[in-house]
Amino acid sequence: MGETATPDDDLLLKTFFAEVSEVERENEVARILSCFKLNPFEYLNLPFDSSPEDVKKQYRKLSLLVHPDKCKHPQAKEAFGALAKAQQLLLDQQERDYILSQVMAAKDELRAKRKKQLKKDTASKIKSLVDEGKYEQIHERSEEFQQELKLKVREILTEQEWRRRKMQMRISEEEGRLKKDEEEQKEMWKRKREHEEQWEGTREQRVCFLYF
Repeated sequence: MGETATPDDDLLLKTFFAEVSEVERENEVARILSCFKLNPFEYLNLPFDSSPEDVKKQYRKLSLLVHPDKCKHPQAKEAFGALAKAQQLLLDQQERDYILSQVMAAKDELRAKRKKQLKKDTASKIKSLVDEGKYEQIHERSEEFQQELKLKVREILTEQEWRRRKMQMRISEEEGRLKKDEEEQKEMWKRKREHEEQWEGTREQRVCFLYF
């Protein structure tokens, strides 16, 4: 868990940003705008195990860096908004749980893949057994694994978003079909009513015709 910011921390942060060059600010805007849109951890440049306090602290730091009032980059406002949305998602328990569930799915896929690789590599397999799992823990902390995980999470989040959009499309199509059926039904009843009213309106004429 992160610690709550103190007045001294605030002063240090302000001093730091007073010394940040415009190039650094613009580079950060460029980084944010190049992020994968479905992963808020990327926008805030945070590892997946970051706490809500870490999220708040990092958001404050990066938002000050790209704030439109401080940064001259033409898309600083867009980057600033992207950070705000990322923080909002990661502080929402339901959204955070969803993203972390996809991270776990990505880890499971990578672990299964590595297990297959280790079966072919006897030396690595023996070392893994000797270290009683520590070998794998070290591997998962490596830059190589973290990069693989980041890409795998992108892949899984993209698949989930595609499924969500397809489902939404089907729901919209079904709603459109139901609405059309409802309108056709209303039109049918309207014509029936008009026919009945017309028939009732000519009743006297029909009675007179039959009488005479």
